[in-house]
Amino acid sequence: MCEAKVMESLIRTTVDAVHRSPFQTVLYLAGGASQIVGWLISVPGASNTVLETLLPYSRISMINLLSKIPPQFCSQQTAEDMALLAYNRALKLSTPGSPVVGVGFTGSLASARPKHGEHRFYMSTRTADRLWVSKVTLTKGLRTREEEDKVSSYLLLKAIANVCKVPATYVSELSESDVCDEYEKQFTEDQELEQLINGQICFKIYSSPSDTPVERKIILPGSFNPLHDGHLKLMEVATSICAGGYPCFEISAVNADKPPLSVSEIKERVKQFQEAGKTVIISNQPYFYNKAELFPGSAFVIGTDTAVRLINPKYYDGDYNKMLKILIACKETGCTFLVGGRNVGGAFKVLDDLDIPEELKDMFISIPAEQFRMDISSTEIRKRSGM
Repeated sequence: MCEAKVMESLIRTTVDAVHRSPFQTVLYLAGGASQIVGWLISVPGASNTVLETLLPYSRISMINLLSKIPPQFCSQQTAEDMALLAYNRALKLSTPGSPVVGVGFTGSLASARPKHGEHRFYMSTRTADRLWVSKVTLTKGLRTREEEDKVSSYLLLKAIANVCKVPATYVSELSESDVCDEYEKQFTEDQELEQLINGQICFKIYSSPSDTPVERKIILPGSFNPLHDGHLKLMEVATSICAGGYPCFEISAVNADKPPLSVSEIKERVKQFQEAGKTVIISNQPYFYNKAELFPGSAFVIGTDTAVRLINPKYYDGDYNKMLKILIACKETGCTFLVGGRNVGGAFKVLDDLDIPEELKDMFISIPAEQFRMDISSTEIRKRSGM
């Protein structure tokens, strides 16, 4: 078998193994490694792996992606930034519970005009607990642009396979005069949560192994201090109403009116869900319009007391039209609100007791009181237990 056929066989075998791994991927590629897209998409099973691919090739496209002008477009920092953005995007697009990887690539390869600088590229992969970056400097004049693109594509595929823990045999595409430098950093759970609190990553999901992942989420937000039977029952009823959804509890580490939760506080609250065998998402978005952007198409489970605040112009600078605009934007993401009865101002109220604007009525779904009614709150439980 000729060398080209051997390489083609190795690539296909590797891609097939990547597709059979549980990892889901977003790739941001600039200035090279374009052939990897065709390799990944052409092998059956690509939809299991590739969530999105973006090629920000022009200068302005890269600036829009990064939301800044980088000191250097082809640099280690730019590759790391691209991988982190891809990782956050993968979190938003992935099936709950699936491990995700963000891939960033930026290159300065052979072009129509001779380059004064190096022919080089930077690759980066980002997962929940690992950042990996590689700089490869290619020998000038040794390869055509197409050949350099193929080398970069092949090495990037190797990097993705490594992240996906795919065993494979590789043929070296680098010559003795080429230079490759690698850097790797591991993150502890505490470091990952710190990154979440400071806004570097958008959320972390603690998933129960027994859960069967589906795309649509049923999300019950709260502080869960502590988690109690009322929360669990409410989720159970909501899941029966919204059949086929993936039940997730959600805690925002960042609060609009209070200091952010500490890492130790987050871990203590997560422990409750792990012991109960339930899935919980830790996010850094306290407002529902941000949650809707983060989890489009989701059904949010709330109490009537929260629904009252949600439609109150007071919380939108006193501007009714602003409230309407923001909630219509939530509606356009495909999100809905499942509303359970709660005590409001000393009286038990359900969704029908609220004056929902006509434009928003189909976004709110009532949880009948005969299916769920539990007036106790986490605050009352803490008072009773002296917490």
